[in-house]
Amino acid sequence: MTGKPWRAASDGRKIRVVYLGHVAQLSGGEIALLRLIDAVGEEVDAHVILAEQGPLVDRLRAAGVSVEVLAMRERTRNMRKDHVRPGRLPISAFVDTATYVVRLASRLRGIHPDLVHTNTLKSGIYGSIAARLARVPVVWHVRDRIASDYLRRPAVLLIRGLIATLPAGVIANSEATRATLWRTRGDTRVVYSLVRDPVSWQPGRQYPARDGRFVVGMVGRIAPWKGQDVFLKAFTRAFGAGEEGALIVGSAMFGEDEVRFGDALHQLAGALAIADRVEFAGFREDVWAELARMNMLVHASVTPEPFGQVIVEAMLAGVPVIACAGGGPSEIITDGVDGLLYPAGDVVALADAMQRVRRDEDLRERLRNNGRTRAEQFSPRASASSVMALYEEVLRR
Repeated sequence: MTGKPWRAASDGRKIRVVYLGHVAQLSGGEIALLRLIDAVGEEVDAHVILAEQGPLVDRLRAAGVSVEVLAMRERTRNMRKDHVRPGRLPISAFVDTATYVVRLASRLRGIHPDLVHTNTLKSGIYGSIAARLARVPVVWHVRDRIASDYLRRPAVLLIRGLIATLPAGVIANSEATRATLWRTRGDTRVVYSLVRDPVSWQPGRQYPARDGRFVVGMVGRIAPWKGQDVFLKAFTRAFGAGEEGALIVGSAMFGEDEVRFGDALHQLAGALAIADRVEFAGFREDVWAELARMNMLVHASVTPEPFGQVIVEAMLAGVPVIACAGGGPSEIITDGVDGLLYPAGDVVALADAMQRVRRDEDLRERLRNNGRTRAEQFSPRASASSVMALYEEVLRR
């Protein structure tokens, strides 16, 4: 166990919430958790329990958030989602999870929070069971579409059933995510992931000017479903004979499959004869500095994205956005107004959209201006208010 010990709120009015996560990497859901805790900080006494050590622990401590690591065995914590199915869960994973649930339930009894908020799919499963054993109401934050294009169908049915019966309240990160759920026993609300304005997030920060080359970028974890290979192929089709540059920001975070995919992207850039025009920047915590280097952002997921917070971040930064249609991006973007949408996985359509934005300066300016206006609607205040309303509804029961 690490981090500061639990402290009850001194004013006696704050809601005591334990937030659960199975990973401690700075991926999208974990960054969203940081922002959520910051946004509700005046009304919530937060304590975070993570199942592994990692960069998120230090970030939480730096923000003054109480945090501890209640370690889960790596073989179970890192088990791939396609191994989860009713009746066929590996015995070792079942034993590890059951043991962890008992330990976590005991810890929750010692902390005695008002409620538990699970932040990831895995923590939703074990955290909801542990919270029920500890007689603490739980809110399950669903950040993944529970659908057969993301999980095996038996796992879809299992997880939908758990979400429908265990939590006292459910948060979905988009309407697209909520549409994949069954009716739940508690209130279900759509709360978009919080996105900070670059000025308020880092006051007074001056970002470097672009170096004159037109840069097309991607930001996100290196993973097959994120579509960096589609991006490289479309970039080559659109600008193969030009001087434009490609910037890929992100790293492989979860498993050998992602590492191998990252290696394959470097090989693909070489095979497409664009290696000298592609920069693989790796993980960058300061997303605003990377967006400042881009003239256009591409979001290229090949399966529907649950939300897509980097799309809103790019809009706030004044970067025109092209994203795949479906899922969260279609809720964020009105095609042709504040961004462009194309069919997921369609290299030709993406290349055409890239060329259109590159050639049409008036279009770029319109997308920049309208994108900023649209992004301002995803304010931390609105999201925090929705979360607090759900907390209070759960606690009134």
